Amino acid sequence: MTRFLLFWVCLLIIGHKAQAQRSAYRPVAADVNGSAAQGCAETRLRTSARQELTTPVHRRLMDRYDVKYYKLDLALENNARTVGGSVRLLARAGGQMLDVLAFELHPALLLDSVLVNGRRTPAPRRESGDVSVPLPQAVAANALFEAVIYYHGTAPNGSSAAIGNALDTRYVPRYDLNVTWSLSEPFHAYEWWPCKQVLTDKADSTDVWITTRNPNKVGSNGVLARVVPLPDNRSRYQWRSRHPIAYYLVSVAVAPYLEYVNFANLPGGVRVPIVNYVYNQAALNDFRTEIDRTPAFLENYSALVGPYPFANEKYGHSMAPIGGGMEHQTMTTQDGFNFTLTAHELFHQWFGDNVTCASWEDIWLNEGFASYGEYLSLRALASPEAARQWLDQAHEQVQFRIDRVNGNRIETPGGSVRVPDTTSVGRIFDQRLSYKKGAAVVHMLRYLLHDDIKFFRALRTFQTTYSGRTARTTDLQRVFEAEAGRSLAGFFEQWYAGEGYPTFSVRWNQVGGNLLLQTTETTSMPSVTPFFETELDYKITFDTGSSQVVRLRQSQLVTAFGVPVAGTVTGIELDPDQWVLNATGPITRNAALVDIGSESRTLANVSAFPNPCRDFLALADLPGPVEALVMDAVGRQVLRQNLSPAANQLNTRPLASGLYHLLLISATGEQKRLRFVRE
Repeated sequence: MTRFLLFWVCLLIIGHKAQAQRSAYRPVAADVNGSAAQGCAETRLRTSARQELTTPVHRRLMDRYDVKYYKLDLALENNARTVGGSVRLLARAGGQMLDVLAFELHPALLLDSVLVNGRRTPAPRRESGDVSVPLPQAVAANALFEAVIYYHGTAPNGSSAAIGNALDTRYVPRYDLNVTWSLSEPFHAYEWWPCKQVLTDKADSTDVWITTRNPNKVGSNGVLARVVPLPDNRSRYQWRSRHPIAYYLVSVAVAPYLEYVNFANLPGGVRVPIVNYVYNQAALNDFRTEIDRTPAFLENYSALVGPYPFANEKYGHSMAPIGGGMEHQTMTTQDGFNFTLTAHELFHQWFGDNVTCASWEDIWLNEGFASYGEYLSLRALASPEAARQWLDQAHEQVQFRIDRVNGNRIETPGGSVRVPDTTSVGRIFDQRLSYKKGAAVVHMLRYLLHDDIKFFRALRTFQTTYSGRTARTTDLQRVFEAEAGRSLAGFFEQWYAGEGYPTFSVRWNQVGGNLLLQTTETTSMPSVTPFFETELDYKITFDTGSSQVVRLRQSQLVTAFGVPVAGTVTGIELDPDQWVLNATGPITRNAALVDIGSESRTLANVSAFPNPCRDFLALADLPGPVEALVMDAVGRQVLRQNLSPAANQLNTRPLASGLYHLLLISATGEQKRLRFVRE
């Protein structure tokens, strides 16, 4: 624990400005009660009614080329969803000749024409949002090509069928103005511009040119290269970004904004402008104190996980009444500012923007880490007490929900961090699982390494290795395995793919100078994850008022320990610093516990993992030699193997994929039945 303390002491010395902000800030309820993640999640849910992705056939057509560059040259106003202009696409054909250009565009928007390498194409084929354009001349394999798509129309808006509102406009009565803005996550960019909605195909660079009436300003990604005056009291805002960007992070916001700029200072004299487009002076008066926290957030994150990835462009905010925040690359869209909302969206610039999840199955790599950024900011720039309160709330929200009718707490035992249905917006942006449980998993990875230097080095490695790219959970796992020096397959099987959480009950007794502990684990979803193997901290309190913390591994459902102590024990507290996502059962002294070997071991505690499995199924907590008989779904024996505590892996390679029943028979004739799935 000393290394944890020393590391935090170093991080707190990140500059006079950050120290001043920390000492001046007292958290309010909204900063620790989870509302930032709730706003982030609900923003996407409100704007996302579309539940289906493009067809597999169309996806294969889009996979035949790699996007290099987008240029949006559009006309937008702050009081309408009318959009029109052109999108220029530079791309490289794949390993075979390209004779069809496939992209996505909502049917509410009309295609005027498509030019490929300067030649007008025949009429496109449109099915729902899928557009297929036959090419007048095929593009050779691996060759670069250019397409320019001209279109116009009114972006869809509503809450029925497949209509979302990726481009929206609204009057803001408090500040007496209209705003038009985009919000494309997870698969809604096609509702306002023609594009390829594939996470793994980031454009290498973008230009976003928006023509609008004065006095509107336009916020977007990257650097404002130029504002071009045009006839009829119009101006064209020309934004340029030269960083890879996912399709859903391309953004616009149009309003008669007031620009307010402050700066973050990074090592080496790097000064990052933070460009804030706020509604007007009244909005700046309302939110300036909170906006001014942003530089310290950015400086702290840069010290923890590596320099701000877009430091040569900017960071900033565009205000819009979205009911939360959306982490548009280099210019987040927010409806207002508070400590944790601003911290959450900013940390996305590392986790979500610089490194983007390669599948919505792994959205926790975006949202879980952004949520953990709230905790990191509270810990560094508010107080340890505020950070602990946030962590307690996060664990509470994973384990319980509040019934909105009667206010009762209802246990929520299941659900995985992995998203099994990537067509469901509600499941992708499940606040409890993708955000809160995801953040808890990040915190447990930190505990697992038990070394903050290694933990933050792993995060920096992840950022540099996958910078400007996409990543999966397995990629993060490999980075952490390199720091841990061992396989973490069991951890990710439990906490990422598995469901639920453990509850620990403790019996203890002191016999002379030996503290005896017997910890029993139960799980909230035993049919899916019957056992969580984890280390746990035990805080031992003595009659002198002093205490000590020991770290012990829960290696089976019932695990016994003997801990030498010098003093009279008066109490035990489990996981006092809330490192592990768990519930605590009874902790009682039991005078009958006099020997850690006094509890006989049986097959009752045996569990199987990983489940589903591939080549091997491990049996945890075998009490001795057993005969393992495997039956298929109709009861036929298909495998027999002898196992022991030292050789506890069942070789499932001879089995076909499917559901199997496992019968374990001990030397004394005791039997236990389990079920498993081979992938």
